Amino acid sequence: MNILITGCNGQLGNEMQLLEKQHPEHTYYNTDVNELDITNRQAIEAFVNEHEIDGIVNCAAYTAVDKAEDNQQLCDLLNRVAPGYLGEAIEQRGGWLIQISTDYVFDGTNHTPYVETDPVCPNSVYGRTKLAGEQAAQQACRRTMIIRTAWLYSTFGNNFVKTMIRLGREKSELGVIFDQIGTPTYARDLAVAIFAAITQGIVPGIYHFSNEGVISWYDFTKAIHRLAGITTCRVRPLHTAEYPTPANRPHYSVLDKTKIKQTYGIGIPYWEDSLAECIAKLHD
Repeated sequence: MNILITGCNGQLGNEMQLLEKQHPEHTYYNTDVNELDITNRQAIEAFVNEHEIDGIVNCAAYTAVDKAEDNQQLCDLLNRVAPGYLGEAIEQRGGWLIQISTDYVFDGTNHTPYVETDPVCPNSVYGRTKLAGEQAAQQACRRTMIIRTAWLYSTFGNNFVKTMIRLGREKSELGVIFDQIGTPTYARDLAVAIFAAITQGIVPGIYHFSNEGVISWYDFTKAIHRLAGITTCRVRPLHTAEYPTPANRPHYSVLDKTKIKQTYGIGIPYWEDSLAECIAKLHD
């Protein structure tokens, strides 16, 4: 197959590129904005036809959650309009689309892990545009697989893990929110799951993927510091109200992964095991 990867310079895109070497049976076209502007319908159509693309993994998105509140137009272009364009182009070739989405499509009022059929109710610009992107992709392409994920981190790019390591080394004290509950996702583990879907065949629909387990941002930070060997920074628990942000965040956004595990027969690592792996790579 000829597979187009968008957003190849991001956390997930970089992990996809590393795993491509283990799947040499396919040809990959790794693109970011300099190679392909996914907000340009004609450019997408031309690229997909010229390279005879069979499937697309859309790793590109506007992910600056707080900045999205002031940059609604750009956020909408990247998160809603672009997935529709990608879906239209690949549908014409009878291909498939994997669209990466987010836990922000939920309002976070659940007390049990969210399943794919739970009612969506985003309460941020980011969440609303990502939900609209899910819908645009599914309407445009019949063979669309939506994968909602959460709390993404990796050795690449800017993310919570790298920020907490940096701040932990710079500061003697740090306040971190303890009343927002979810599950971290190591981008490499998500990339492995995506390749499982590609290899076994795309089953259209919505899926949830994060690492296993449940944790708060505070507990996550404590684990990051312990695994990174940071002992000089005291971490204090904060209420969400003590750390106001422009965008609302779900208070509880644990995702139920049963569907993707049963559909593709995959195991998902525990969050702390994956975190240890990522921090070991950062140290190397």
